[in-house]
Parts: sequence; C-alpha cells; structure tokens
Amino acid sequence: MRTPALVVLAWGVWLAGAQVAGAADDQPSPAPSPQLAAEGKALYGQFCRNCHGVNMVNPGTSSFDLRKFPPDEHARFVNSVTHGKNTMPAWGDILKPEEIEALWAYVRTGGKT
Repeated sequence: MRTPALVVLAWGVWLAGAQVAGAADDQPSPAPSPQLAAEGKALYGQFCRNCHGVNMVNPGTSSFDLRKFPPDEHARFVNSVTHGKNTMPAWGDILKPEEIEALWAYVRTGGKT
C-alpha cells in the first residue's frame, strides 16, 4: 500500500511544479523600449494598419482588436504574424524576426506611442 501512496505523492509534487513553471512562462515581459515600440509603430503602419486600424483602433472589420492582445501571449502573437490566422495572411516570409519583435513591442503599448 505504501508504494501507490508514494507514486500519488510524487505525481502531485510534479504536477504542482509543472503548474508553477507554466505560470512563470505566462508572465508578461518587461515593458518594451520606446525605440523598439517606435520601430514597431512604423512597421504596423506599413503592414497592419489597413486591417487593424490606425493606432490599433479597429475600423469595424473582422480583424482582431490588438489593443486587447494578452501581454503574456508573445508566442501566440509571433505564431499568428508568422503563419497567419483565419483571414490574416502569413507575414513570416516578408518580416524578419526582429521586425516581428518590434511589432510586438508596439502592440504591447496598446497603440499609445
């Protein structure tokens, strides 16, 4: 009887550790630098504004309101920009990774730069 109890205890410890580690991954990164956000704003104007609106104010289209993008979902943002999502085209062949990071910095500002 003692072995199953140890297995259950070990599993519980592992699960708790995995949840804590997962929570750490979901923490927002520090605020972006103003320079990087400004670079992102320029790229946004060139590639994103037509669908997502000026300063991320959604023009009433079916596009996602980027002002509401969760700041702890960097990987989701990069994946969506790189590979596209729903009606949004993929930009991975056009934008360099550092440009996507600049866009992310601008999105993190909520369009307030």
